[in-house]
Amino acid sequence: MKSRRVQVDYLARVEGEARLVLKVRDGRVMVAEFAIFEPPRFFEAFLRGRDFREAPDLTARICGICPVAYQMSAVHALEAALGVEVPRPVRELRRLLYCGEWLASHALHVFFLHAPDFLGLPDALALARQQPDKLRLGQLLKRVGNVVVSRLSGRETHPVNVRVGGFYRAPRREELLPLAEDLKQAMEAAQAALRWVAGFEFPDFAPDYEFVALSHPGEYPMNEGRVASSRGLDIPVTAYEEHFMEEQLPHTHALHSRLKARGAYLVGPLARYNLNFARLSPTAQAAAREAGLTLPETNPFKSILVRAVEMLYAAEEALRLVMAYEEPELPAVAVTPRAAVGMAATEAPRGLLYHRYELDAGGLISAAKIVPPTSQNQKRLEEDLREVAERHLDLPQEELTWRLEQTVRNYDPCISCATHFLRLHMDRG
Repeated sequence: MKSRRVQVDYLARVEGEARLVLKVRDGRVMVAEFAIFEPPRFFEAFLRGRDFREAPDLTARICGICPVAYQMSAVHALEAALGVEVPRPVRELRRLLYCGEWLASHALHVFFLHAPDFLGLPDALALARQQPDKLRLGQLLKRVGNVVVSRLSGRETHPVNVRVGGFYRAPRREELLPLAEDLKQAMEAAQAALRWVAGFEFPDFAPDYEFVALSHPGEYPMNEGRVASSRGLDIPVTAYEEHFMEEQLPHTHALHSRLKARGAYLVGPLARYNLNFARLSPTAQAAAREAGLTLPETNPFKSILVRAVEMLYAAEEALRLVMAYEEPELPAVAVTPRAAVGMAATEAPRGLLYHRYELDAGGLISAAKIVPPTSQNQKRLEEDLREVAERHLDLPQEELTWRLEQTVRNYDPCISCATHFLRLHMDRG
């Protein structure tokens, strides 16, 4: 019997800490474990007993990369519970805020985390030495995304201007208009970035994914929509827990999500692109085709291309929102607490992010449930690792490890976000 063990104790260039373990017997990968060993962070427990008005600021602290996503899912779920509808200008401001986060997060991943894999470089510092002009594109895109987030929410990280019912303060039109020039530059940078990554060499790999993403009849989804899949699922967000479940496995602190009917599924840019291509702008659609993306596109290594397309779309959409902005009469609508349950999902840069809250009559949170994208992808990620490893078992250990790490980074896992809950069972005999 020939056996082999591949163990990566610390995965680099992902957000958070994790390791990878593969056990091979006679040419078959018997075990593929993507082990998230960061300690649980208990945010769902922190939220219990807190006033509903505190949730947007508390949930924003879950992630330093995509705090807007956690705020947006929280406020939408709480507004659903409390029967709140925000006026169109407030809704448009929230979409603009989300565009900023997509720009900043995708730029970080494309240029600083994932691109070095395709160029045989160890990190972004090596990229800066070899192709400084390309890294400057990434810096520009990330800066513009951060400026948009900061202008609307008070600061770049852990924003503080979002509230249930709207914003604490709505910007004046003259405060947003200067963003237009930045966003035009970001569109040019995103198109240049897409042309650059389109020249990378992509492994021939196309699993049979079930893609899951929000679907909206009139727009590329960010803040709202139905939950849809490439195999016919089409449900309101309120039915999410009837179709999806989480389970705890011994090798990881992050819960694994699965579709009750079929098991693993994929959320994120590739899923959004495949399910919502028709909702991209004509500019983004043309750029995607020019870059060689197909429909459906099932090669996860090409997710870097889709992120570049989404950067272009986000910059263009943000520019449209800035130019069309009309100041709301009030920055927020009145909210009256009541006993209720509310659910919502939004599209974080890494994929579908689901929140549910239960409130008592005084507006205190009695229960919270948060399902981050990385937990939803983890089961599918392990299946990718198993398939990629079996195809490349003849590679030397160092090259095989490199390919597997690249496979993990296709997902842009946000590992700290995924360590949201642990149900601890003690077996003392």
